[in-house]
Order: sequence, then C-alpha cells, then structure tokens
Amino acid sequence: MPELPEVETVRAGLERVLVGRRFVRIDQRRRDLRFALPERFAERLAGRRVESLGRRAKYILIRLDNGEVLVVHLGMTGRFSVRAPSRRAGGEGIVLGDYVYDHGGDARHDHLVFTMSDGSLVTYNDARRFGYMELVPEAEMEGHPFFAGLGVEPLSDDLTPAYLAARARGRKVDLKALLMDQRIVAGLGNIYVCEALFRAGLDPFKRAATLATKTGKAMPAAVRLVAAIKSVLAEAVRAGGSTLRDYKQADGSLGRFQNEFAVYGREGQRCLRRGCRGTVRRKVQGGRSTFYCPVCQR
Repeated sequence: MPELPEVETVRAGLERVLVGRRFVRIDQRRRDLRFALPERFAERLAGRRVESLGRRAKYILIRLDNGEVLVVHLGMTGRFSVRAPSRRAGGEGIVLGDYVYDHGGDARHDHLVFTMSDGSLVTYNDARRFGYMELVPEAEMEGHPFFAGLGVEPLSDDLTPAYLAARARGRKVDLKALLMDQRIVAGLGNIYVCEALFRAGLDPFKRAATLATKTGKAMPAAVRLVAAIKSVLAEAVRAGGSTLRDYKQADGSLGRFQNEFAVYGREGQRCLRRGCRGTVRRKVQGGRSTFYCPVCQR
C-alpha cells in the first residue's frame, strides 16, 4: 500500500494539474470502488473549481469552491494518470513538460475519468479497487469517521520527542506497534517505520515505554526516533517515494527511495551501518514483516 511519501508525491503531481481548473465532465464507469461512490457523484463534481490540494495521513484532499472536499484514498493499487491537450497550434499529440504521461495500467481498471476545463483528462485506475472516494463538507472534516482520532502528522511540528514520550509512557506495546498506530502518528506505514527504527538504532520489539521516563519526559531514544522519522520521510518524498509491485507516481514514473533502503527487503544481507557486522533479519510482527539488524538496533 502506498505510504505517506507516495501519497504526498501523487498529491503534489495532481496539484499542478487540478488547481484553478473546473471539472467539466466525470465519466463514472462503476458505482463503487472499495465503498460505494457518493450519491450523484458526477453531478456534484461537475462545474466545481479546484481551490487547493492537501493531504491528511494517507488521504489526498481536493478542496472545491463550494466548500466540499473530494477525499481520495489510493488503497493498494489506486493511481492517477494525466493526459493534457496539445497547446501548439495545429500540433498533434501531447505536449511534453505539461505533466502528461501514460500510467501503463490495464484500461479495464480505469474506473473514473475526469475532464478538466483546460481539456486535461485525469484518469483513476485501480486494479484491486481497494481505493475509495468521498465528498465531505470542509466544516465536517475533523469529525468525519475518516479523520476523527487521527494522530499528528509526522512531518509537522506537532511530532516532537515530548509528544511521542507522552504517548509511550507506560505502554506495554512494542515500539513498532506504537508507531504504526494511526491514532498516535498519522500516515506512517511498515516500510518507513522499519527504516526510521533502524536510523534511530532502536529494537522494533522493545517496549514503547522505554521512550519515556517514569514522569513522562522524553528519553534520548525518543529524540533520535523523532529525528529519524522526519528525515526518512523527507528524503522519501524528495525521491518520489518507493516503488513496490505496481505502484507508480501520478506522472507514471517510478519512485526511487527503494534504492536507499537500509533494512526493508534486505533479509540476509549485511547491515549497512558503519562498523556493524550484523545481518539484516526479518520477523513477522503484527501480521507485517519487520526488517531490522539485531546487532546495532537495541
């Protein structure tokens, strides 16, 4: 499933295409994705102008001029592709540099095609149909079931060692489970949690309570962990995310951060930390594969 850096990459790509333009036509080829699409979905979107694009956790937020927000979750295989009209007089085909690429997916899974006011076609393709969309009034976003109870954004100033220590104090769960809890940190997923714990030199199976003193103050481990989370996510966003299986960016290109993995997917390989002679191991934890170095992550 695309994680925060992949979702942020798609959001940034779509921003260039959608903001300031109106939905002219919506070709809705089915009634549902993972869940039923909103009632009168095409009718409610037609004519609406896109004001801005944001992100909350793994949701893309497309803000409209009528006060509603088109909320998009990509699920496992959801992706957008964009095809814009030629801008050259008498020209044919696609103008390069106008953020126009083919996604290369099976057209049978093109479930929604949005025609924009400049003639661009934005196609949503989702082979497994685990993605979903909803129209939510902006004023109701905070209390909506998708967002109520979500934790802080990991790249925001709200994620601090003090915050993480306060949430970890007295907890019996392990460090990885704490970070995967969307009620504590929103948007973190398996890949980047593994990578952040490695950077911080922390054992994924250690109790989360070790991040805090008995009075709830942040231990040095909490300081290292927050710094590691922010650095790994920021680097992944700059690299366009990671490509696993059939994930692609909004422009159809592949993310590059998978080339920077220190532990994820490297079972049996030498640890990359300087001076460490350990070997990366994999262990199933909470139904997910955890990759770690048993020597330098303590």
